[in-house]
Amino acid sequence: MSIDDLAWGEGGLLPVVVQSADDGAVLTLAYANREALRRTLAERTTWLYSRSRGALWKKGETSGNVQTVLGVAYDCDADALLYTVDAAGPACHTGSRSCFSQALLAVPETTGAFERACAHLRATIAARRSAPPETSYTSRLLHDGVDRIAKKIGEEATEVVIAAKNGDRAELVWEAADLLYHTLVLLESRGVALDDVGAELLRRAR
Repeated sequence: MSIDDLAWGEGGLLPVVVQSADDGAVLTLAYANREALRRTLAERTTWLYSRSRGALWKKGETSGNVQTVLGVAYDCDADALLYTVDAAGPACHTGSRSCFSQALLAVPETTGAFERACAHLRATIAARRSAPPETSYTSRLLHDGVDRIAKKIGEEATEVVIAAKNGDRAELVWEAADLLYHTLVLLESRGVALDDVGAELLRRAR
């Protein structure tokens, strides 16, 4: 099917559901016209159409929260689109990851905070690889290379030990989070998936 064969609605628009490739979360609901869809397919970045401004807009053009488009699908009636993206930062103008952050009926959490945080952090670090180093600490670390990241891990590991010896629970949580973040950056720099580490831990458990 071509772009022109889609069932374009009133004003030549189609609703677009933007979904995270990382965990399938719905990030936002917006609209696209033919030109926005053409640019999305050509540039592999999210282009949409603002009904309030009556103009095209590129996600992240001003905020830096760009979305790399990995896939575009249409529904069975060809009157709605699904963008599957790798998001470099929040999708919502409020700063929330998703525009759907408020609930009338909350879905029970099936995973713990640590698992969710690691999945989100891994995706964010991967997305930051392509960001300009001057705008992102993570990108700067990745560009500086393994020696720089390893030095930070050494510093953070020492701070974890100090926090533990001081008996300061809040400080220990803070420093452990810093250590984990820098470790994930190191894994990203060397192309090691978090699941590879998980598989090794499961192997040891057996």
